[in-house]
Amino acid sequence: MAIFSNQSRIRKHLVTATLSLGLAFVGSSPALADTDIDLVLNWKYEGAQAWFFLAEEKGYFKERGLNVTIDQGSGSAASIPKVASGSYDAGFGDTNALIQLAATQPELAPVGVYMIYNTPPFVIAVKADSPITKPTDLEGKTVGAPANDAALKLFPAFAELAGIDQSKVTINNMSPSLREQLLMRGEIEAALGYITTITFSAKGMGLDPKKELRFIRYGDHGMDLYSNAVFFSQDFIKNNPEAVRGFVAALNQAIQDAIANPEEAIDALMKREPLLDREREMDKMLTTMRNDMSHPEIAKVGLGNVDDARLKKNIDTVVSANNLGNTPTIKQIFDRSFLPPRDARPSKL
Repeated sequence: MAIFSNQSRIRKHLVTATLSLGLAFVGSSPALADTDIDLVLNWKYEGAQAWFFLAEEKGYFKERGLNVTIDQGSGSAASIPKVASGSYDAGFGDTNALIQLAATQPELAPVGVYMIYNTPPFVIAVKADSPITKPTDLEGKTVGAPANDAALKLFPAFAELAGIDQSKVTINNMSPSLREQLLMRGEIEAALGYITTITFSAKGMGLDPKKELRFIRYGDHGMDLYSNAVFFSQDFIKNNPEAVRGFVAALNQAIQDAIANPEEAIDALMKREPLLDREREMDKMLTTMRNDMSHPEIAKVGLGNVDDARLKKNIDTVVSANNLGNTPTIKQIFDRSFLPPRDARPSKL
């Protein structure tokens, strides 16, 4: 799939360049082509991304002179290196993975411009009857997660804060589609992931997560961290600052539209991926808004922004727990200068 996606983007750029060149010779002055933005999401197309497709469907990107290509992702942490490598201009993914890259390769790390998941979604999921009731109970147990899962990437930091001896925890990796199955079969004793992802995967298996699962939240044990943000490569920000500003404005408008009219947002998603279960994706979008995007701080700073003191603590936590040696600045991780005015951004969801 990646090969075909890359070929598609190459063809798109060639067509755009050819059309622009042709138009330059037809008129007395060259026509301005839209700015291309290749965006990679955190995961497969789903309800929790509906605002991206709504912005596309309602022409918000086009209105701002943007030609946006939206590709599926393979994990919240995986989108970071895809942008850092130059394969994509922008991404939607985990801020904590971004902090780790900024600490080790600051020249490559993308920069966040719009915070969406302002509430930590990271959890340890266990079966309802599991003897694991607190973090230290993971010692001597087998824990599973997909290799690119952001909760797994953060586990060393969580273990340090929660007093877990990591040497006594066995970590198994598996395909994301198998995580909940292996947990319920007892092949792993706990699973790491996003609460919304695990909850809806369990529902897809015919389980009742409220009755059959329990969750230990990272946020309840000293990790009040930010999660998924929209970020751009440093080069793209430097060369196309107005395009970044336009993208953020379009996305912000689409999120407000989704809050006001959820059905419209899911309509846009279903046009992109007609085989999805509409009711399930609606539930996922609304749950994401409620669980992942509604930190109390947005009443003050507004959706999309961050609290500097909280982000600084977030950075210090990730650096310390992973022994990174270099501490990125807030500016390296998040640049609020592209945000719409405060009164144009939601204060509650």
